[in-house]
Amino acid sequence: MKTFLILVNILAAVASIAVEKKIVRGMDRFELIYKLQLPKLEKEGTLWIPLARTDPHQKLETLSISSPVPWHKTRDKAHQNELLVLHPGKANSEQKIAISYQVFRKEKSVHVEAGDSRKHLKAEKLVPINARFAKISKKAAAEASGDLAKGRAIYTHVLKHMRYDKSGKGWGRGDALYACDARTGNCTDFHAYFIALCRAINIPARFAIGFTIPADRDIGLIGGYHCWAEFHANGQWVPVDISEADKHPELKGYYFGHHPANRFELSQGRDILTDPAPKAGPFNYFFGPHLEVDGKVVPVKAVFEFRRLPHK
Repeated sequence: MKTFLILVNILAAVASIAVEKKIVRGMDRFELIYKLQLPKLEKEGTLWIPLARTDPHQKLETLSISSPVPWHKTRDKAHQNELLVLHPGKANSEQKIAISYQVFRKEKSVHVEAGDSRKHLKAEKLVPINARFAKISKKAAAEASGDLAKGRAIYTHVLKHMRYDKSGKGWGRGDALYACDARTGNCTDFHAYFIALCRAINIPARFAIGFTIPADRDIGLIGGYHCWAEFHANGQWVPVDISEADKHPELKGYYFGHHPANRFELSQGRDILTDPAPKAGPFNYFFGPHLEVDGKVVPVKAVFEFRRLPHK
């Protein structure tokens, strides 16, 4: 019996270590470098790049911009996202731009935040409010009392309804109808569906996008973006990450009510309007970079590097 109990304790410790390698609790500190290389250009174009900002959970200790192209900062009116606007021309062909951040990030849990939460009840192009979503939400939350319990019921519904899968066509646009029908997708699809269901029963919900900083290593490349959501209940914002809960079922309890410290937020919201505005229309979500020449979108190579820093 004693040997058995020792084995159980060892297995529990190993499981705990495995979980901690996926998330950083409490706080994290890191350097992130957002690098891009311009393509070969024959004419002047317009380039938009998202610019992270300080908030109660994310402090930008330093920010440096290295660019051979003059730039200026602007904000979108609806979400107050900051961005850089540049006008590279033929002389800037294949030149490099780098934005370097040193970041102190705190684990996010349920929190109070100033501002009118009701603005997050509005429909968006790919996140509509309709009778179909209202019916699904009411069924999922039929036994729930209060917005917090209803949000949890919708979280559970999305987790059961969807599976993380980036095969086929249509995923990655954050299309709530696609997510509902296909029942697969990436983080944008999971959270578009969740947000649509919340709003359909008058629960404010919002979207954010950025990076997950790897928890199991201290330096290297980041493969791409990650996004998450929050909903408003009882005067507080409740963080959720349903796509990560699907990939890591052992953390499904954690991801209702928490975002780990190893996150970096670049922007919030959908249908982002900027000035100047891209010819392609509002940004579906803003992760960037976005380059247009003669009104046509031109691909830009981007690489994202990180290095974990010691806590001060």
